Amino acid sequence: MGCFGCFATAARRGAGDLKPSKLAHHCTDDDSVADAQRKVAPDVGSGCAHSFTFKDLLVATGYFNEANFIGEGGFAFGSLESHLFDVPHGKPPLDWNTRVKIAVGVAEGLSYLHNVADPPIIYRDMKAANILLDEDFSPKLSDFGLAKVGPVGDRTHVSTRVMGTYGYCAPDYVVSGKLTMKSDIYSFGVLLLELITGRRIYDASRPKPEQSLLTWSRPFMHDKRKFHRLADPALRGSYPPSALNQLVVISIMCLQDQPHVRPIIADVAIGLNHVASQPYASLASMGSPAYSGSPQYSRTPSRRRGGGGGSRRVSQYAS
Repeated sequence: MGCFGCFATAARRGAGDLKPSKLAHHCTDDDSVADAQRKVAPDVGSGCAHSFTFKDLLVATGYFNEANFIGEGGFAFGSLESHLFDVPHGKPPLDWNTRVKIAVGVAEGLSYLHNVADPPIIYRDMKAANILLDEDFSPKLSDFGLAKVGPVGDRTHVSTRVMGTYGYCAPDYVVSGKLTMKSDIYSFGVLLLELITGRRIYDASRPKPEQSLLTWSRPFMHDKRKFHRLADPALRGSYPPSALNQLVVISIMCLQDQPHVRPIIADVAIGLNHVASQPYASLASMGSPAYSGSPQYSRTPSRRRGGGGGSRRVSQYAS
C-alpha cells in the first residue's frame, strides 16, 4: 500500500496506472514526496501493508491538502456504546425514537445474515461496541472476526470453540459449544435490553446487586406492571408506555434459556417495525434534527431458514 502522494505520478499517467509500483516508502520529516517516489520499499508487491505515522501522512497528503481528498467513511459517528453509555454531561441521551430505529436497523442487518446471505452467517459478536452509527443514527454491524458460516441442509448447529463477549453469549452455546442462529437471537435480546435500560450488560461501577443487567432486570421482566422500571431514567418518561412494553416482551422472548423457544430474527424485525410505525412525538424530539422520529422500515427479508421453531410472530405478544 502506498501513501497518497506516492500515487501522484501514476495518476498523471492515467487511471489505469494507479498502483504503487516501486513508489511506496515510509516518508519522514526530511523526505519530500519526490524523495518517496524515488525510493523502493522492500515489501512492495509482497502483499504486506505499510504502517504510516501521523508525520508520514502529513507529507503524503501535502499537509492534508483538500486536492488529495478522495473520500471519507460513512460511519464516523462512533459506536452505539459511545452514545448509549456514560453520556457526557450536557450531551442529550439517545431519545426513544432513535433507540427504536437502531434496534430495527440491527435486526434488519441480522436478518440479512440469517435469511439472505448464502450460505447463512451467524454473527456471534453482537454488542453495542460493534454497532456503528452514521450521522442519522442508522446502524451497521461491524467486526465479523468471530462470524461463522451457519448450518445448512440437515444440520442444526455448528460445533465450535466458545467465543464472544461476556454476558452476550447464549447459555446453551456456552454450555455445549453448539452455535446456532438462535445464539444470535439471545445476543440481540441483550442488546435490546441495553437500549431499553441504558445499562451495560455488566457494570462493575454499580452496587453489586445491579452489576449484572440480566440479574437486576429479571424481577421487573417477570411482572408487566413493573416494565416501566426498566426504562432508562435518562429518557425522563419520554416514551410511549405501550411501545416500551412491546420492546420488553421482545427482549424477554429473545432471552429465553431454551433456544427453540426464541423467535427467529425475521419475526423480531416484524415486531420492531410495528413499534417503529408508532413513533413517540414530543417537543424535544420534534425540535432536534439529530434525534428526530424513527422512520418505518419494510425491508425485512421474507425468506427464512435455519431457525427451527420459535416462528410465532412477535407482534402477537407485543401488545
